[in-house]
Amino acid sequence: METRELQYFVAVAEELHFSKAAERLQIAQPALSRTIAQLERRLGVTLLERTSRKVTLTNAGAVLLAEARSILAAVATAERRTRETGRERSRIILAVKTGTAGDLLAKVLDAYRAEPGAADVELLLCEAHQHQRLLLSGKADVALLHLPFDPAEGLETEALFTEQQVAILPRSHPLAGRARIRAVELTALPDPPMARWCRPDGSYPEGPGPEVHSLTQVYQLVALGRAMVIVPESAAVDLRRDLVAVPVSDAAPVTTVIAWPDGSRGRAVADLVRVATRL
Repeated sequence: METRELQYFVAVAEELHFSKAAERLQIAQPALSRTIAQLERRLGVTLLERTSRKVTLTNAGAVLLAEARSILAAVATAERRTRETGRERSRIILAVKTGTAGDLLAKVLDAYRAEPGAADVELLLCEAHQHQRLLLSGKADVALLHLPFDPAEGLETEALFTEQQVAILPRSHPLAGRARIRAVELTALPDPPMARWCRPDGSYPEGPGPEVHSLTQVYQLVALGRAMVIVPESAAVDLRRDLVAVPVSDAAPVTTVIAWPDGSRGRAVADLVRVATRL
């Protein structure tokens, strides 16, 4: 198998839509369909079940997806490390969701910078659910994820801390002065509706609330009285003055983890993970 075939297959398997996968790969859909068909003939198995309405992975396709992600991540990592061999100082690319883990991130970066032989750390700011794809494609070496919300298949992780969730409300909201609320109290209110976060596949759950993909976007909607949202407590550290954070007693706890592609932890990443878990 060629890496190009694996890249094409992974795109279709993740999008479960040939047109979307072709757009992501920036190729024509017929060429993508031919490549997948050729790959299936060569392997002698069906990887994707296709109907006029949907595309689904077969058991064989699920196995190849896991293996292909690992292979492509290893190839991308090898390419980048080879290019960086001649540099005086190595580099780590750390993917972080915009607006999250501010205090933790600053502490980790300061502590790691003091380590002997520390690599340069380049921050890659991203939106919800992009971390996994960045890591598995080799565009990032390590990332901070929030479980159970961010997908972590194909990644190794180390837990950093667990926290409660809070509701972000305008200061004028009738529940803004409460010391603690329950999620059912928010969902029972007719207005404003809860914001709808995009899923890992880019789709959105059904509902009346606005579709959102970043904290900056959703906080603006909350301030305007167009939405409510529940987020990890650390996401509200530098909250704008016209908003308040109220703990939600029955919301599931969120665990922040540091993650990297399975089997690809080099020395620089290992040192960064060690520093982060120590803190």
